Amino acid sequence: MTTQTARIDIPADPSLRDALTIQIRKRFTNAGRDFTLEVGFTLTPGITIIFGASGAGKTTLLDCIAGLTTPDSGKIVVGDRVLFNHGGETNLPVQGREIGYVFQDLALFPHLTVQKNVEYGLASVSKGERRKKSHAILESFRIADLGERKPGEISGGERQRVALARALVTDPCVLLLDEPMAALDAATKSKIIEDLRAWNTAHRIPIVYITHNREEVFALGDRVLVLENGRMIADGTPHGVMAAPRRESLAQLIGFENIFHAIVIAIQEKRGTMRCRIAESDVELETPLVRAEVGSTLLIGIRAGDILLATVEPAGLSARNIISGRVLSVVQRDVIVVVRVNCGVEMEVHLTLAARDSLQLQPGHAVWLIVKTHSCHLMAAS
Repeated sequence: MTTQTARIDIPADPSLRDALTIQIRKRFTNAGRDFTLEVGFTLTPGITIIFGASGAGKTTLLDCIAGLTTPDSGKIVVGDRVLFNHGGETNLPVQGREIGYVFQDLALFPHLTVQKNVEYGLASVSKGERRKKSHAILESFRIADLGERKPGEISGGERQRVALARALVTDPCVLLLDEPMAALDAATKSKIIEDLRAWNTAHRIPIVYITHNREEVFALGDRVLVLENGRMIADGTPHGVMAAPRRESLAQLIGFENIFHAIVIAIQEKRGTMRCRIAESDVELETPLVRAEVGSTLLIGIRAGDILLATVEPAGLSARNIISGRVLSVVQRDVIVVVRVNCGVEMEVHLTLAARDSLQLQPGHAVWLIVKTHSCHLMAAS
């Protein structure tokens, strides 16, 4: 497949004046396998999440934007400024692109103070101007009192703030963030993002943020792009993309632990539902009504956290799916208990520690799974 790279028109709309427009093709290798990154889109000011599994091409994409990696073909434009154009033989060096980049390991200089780290990219301006700019950005990220300390003398959250301040003190036209907050706790991460959003409200640049974390997508993103094997497979709002995935691979990535092939066995239009039987089993589920015919095959995805467990057969519930089974295993993962149940097919259920203790679950115990109709997410079978 060949990407059309001959022309990218700069939008006349003034709201897109500072947009980042990308249309590139780049072969890369991951874990010994060759892939081709082939994408095209325009990002307006705000936070855009790049989401996908390891090896999908996310970091390669950021490296192409930053100038650390050269695409095989295509064009990269910010506003009306061309950073890379294969056809026009334009390829600005890293230092000429005016792009901020924060890596996962932050890459702070351990021998320099916080202030010197932040001022590192301001060598071309006067000492007084360096001090003025560094003080202002340190104030923005609430670390002005740490100026004389070194990275090894401050916390992980403070180091993250320093890395952001260093990337933004040069007034970049685009900010690239490659999983920079993966090691931080939720509370610290939330406060930093609040400050980053406040900074960008004033400066309005495209921010491109890579993450594997589903919660970060909802917390941070104005828009989410999903990459798989170098191709963009979804683009939209976080809720639109993450709550209703259309592909099995994306459903697995965002946390649908139970995915089954199923056959439509009945259409119930008046009720707005269908009856589906999970393939190679006798398990039937009532699901939302979609455009499908009796006998057609589709995929049903159910989040493990959307399934309720009972140790006695329930009655008088609004939930339409009550399935009997036996516990195969009970395993604690941090504050979540993972229960695997054989009910004709194997399903994974997530419980709280309190629920496990209350139910006193053990392998071999009889249980009933309770699944609401609208907890059954339908996808086209691949």
